[in-house]
Amino acid sequence: MSSRTGTSGQGSNYEYVIARVRARSASLFDDDDYRKLVRMGTGEIARFMEETEYETEMNALGSRYDGVDLVEYALNRNLAKHFDDLLRWSEGALYDYIARYLRKFDVWNVKTVIRGLYSDAERTEVEDDLIRAGEFADRRIEDLLNAGSIEEVVEQLDDTIFGESLAEAFDVYEESGVLVPLENALDRAFYETLLSGLPDNPEVDSPTGLYVEFLETEVDFRNLRNALRLARSGADIDPSEYFIEGGQLFDAQEVAQLSTNLDQLVSAVRESKYGEDLDQALSALEEADNLIDFERALDAALLEYADRLSNRYPLSVCPVLSYVLAKEREVDNIRAIARGREAGLGPDEVEQELVIL
Repeated sequence: MSSRTGTSGQGSNYEYVIARVRARSASLFDDDDYRKLVRMGTGEIARFMEETEYETEMNALGSRYDGVDLVEYALNRNLAKHFDDLLRWSEGALYDYIARYLRKFDVWNVKTVIRGLYSDAERTEVEDDLIRAGEFADRRIEDLLNAGSIEEVVEQLDDTIFGESLAEAFDVYEESGVLVPLENALDRAFYETLLSGLPDNPEVDSPTGLYVEFLETEVDFRNLRNALRLARSGADIDPSEYFIEGGQLFDAQEVAQLSTNLDQLVSAVRESKYGEDLDQALSALEEADNLIDFERALDAALLEYADRLSNRYPLSVCPVLSYVLAKEREVDNIRAIARGREAGLGPDEVEQELVIL
């Protein structure tokens, strides 16, 4: 990543970047495209993608890969290209906002490497799932892929924003033998660093204020997801260990209390500013008692929330962040379709795995 940074809207080229983003958004798959894809075999999916904006990647990789492998490599390469373009186009504070947010892919890549080591996966399998769209240089990613143990991964990240949290979590991992402490440490370090250094009470309609509002909402949804998982697990875990600072919906004490009672947790969310956005999802959770469906509904609600901010503040960072989420959703959906069809799942089964608005 380049070192162009800033702390306010000054020097940012919002008009230019947002015009480019609007053009890119127009080529995203829509729900009709997904409904076509779930009825195709993997070969048909690949051919369909060759006629879309994934054509360049599909053609470049087609001589080396086929089937689901070709689709996945093309998806990851295309995603990284688009997000690199965002950084290349942006200046000033806008660049800083986007660069901070794209560190989420560093989190994804570290989790992928750790999970691979934990399950003794082949290096090629791990590398297939990496998305090179974050801040880590290729050399660091290669070093992580070459690590012989989870402890070595933790040591390699000592000089990053994840170093301190991972070191503390590694001790817990050694005692418990489960990855949750390490993965949670990565999430907390990412979100808390994302919000650090930004004003506590920025003007609501200012560039920084809108950025903070979006990030606070994402932190709230992450905390809600974690709280629900704990409430449903019945495990003897201190919820405060999973709490991420920076949101507005809960504080650590409230999470600890509500995580022990699903009904109270649902009621608290209904009464919050997200109640209307999540009403349908909460009803589905209560009726179906299905956390996976609720988590997909949370993802859809965050996308819709980002879209509303984008439409309300068209010359701000909001359209850019909305596009990042929408592009992620597209890649996740296509990947789920390709994997599901290869595994022999029927169209309706695959469609249930998708985030559709």
